[in-house]
Amino acid sequence: MATTTSTTNDGADQAMYGGTSSYDGADAEGMKNFDFDDKTIRAGFIRKVYSILSLQLLISVGFIAFMLYHAPTRTFVQNNPFLLIIAIIALIITIIALACCGEVRRKAPANFILLGVFTVAESFMLGVTCSLYNSEAVLMAVGLTAVICIALTLFAFQTKWDFTVMGGGLFVAVIVLMIVGIIAMFLPKNSVIHLIYAGCGAILFSLYLIYDTQLMMGGKHKYSISPEEYIFGALNLYMDIINIFLFILQIIGNRD
Repeated sequence: MATTTSTTNDGADQAMYGGTSSYDGADAEGMKNFDFDDKTIRAGFIRKVYSILSLQLLISVGFIAFMLYHAPTRTFVQNNPFLLIIAIIALIITIIALACCGEVRRKAPANFILLGVFTVAESFMLGVTCSLYNSEAVLMAVGLTAVICIALTLFAFQTKWDFTVMGGGLFVAVIVLMIVGIIAMFLPKNSVIHLIYAGCGAILFSLYLIYDTQLMMGGKHKYSISPEEYIFGALNLYMDIINIFLFILQIIGNRD
């Protein structure tokens, strides 16, 4: 099953996760050089983004834990692939609406409903994917992802380097990663190219996490997103974290 617009070396297991940030393909209104210097507005915006992000991650962790440790549910889901098809359809519809329709993602409660549906669908697919791995490997991947994301977020907040100018380069890197992922699908599992692919994917989305964090921060960075785009900001950060997790899981995970 896999990432949201990319391919992975495990074909059906990872076809809906990890290939691109939701910023790619979004309308130009999502990222501009906004006058975002009012500390009160910026602080409120950041609190709102991380509150939404925290809820999304809690839902995802809940789905992963349930799929890993509740055997009847895991068996039922694996024996009924139509549930996965429904989740994929819901994921595609909601990501298109949120990433491409600026007015939709700024208008409550429609934006929260769409984000909620997207999060549940993504979390369900995450749970199914993780259920195919050894539970110890999943827990290790969760722990490593948490440490990496916290460290990168702190770095993004305090560094003087401006990563918001890297958008074009990161997008090109995503395209290259997608092409390599397609090639890797036809190679034997656990080959060296799969390990390299997963490592490059983890590094790329780590850079995306810094990039999206700084877009949200505003301030002296060249580009920033509007304080109205809290759904957009949370969606980008959530997908960055999920992709980092999935690529790390591919590196350390052992298939059951």
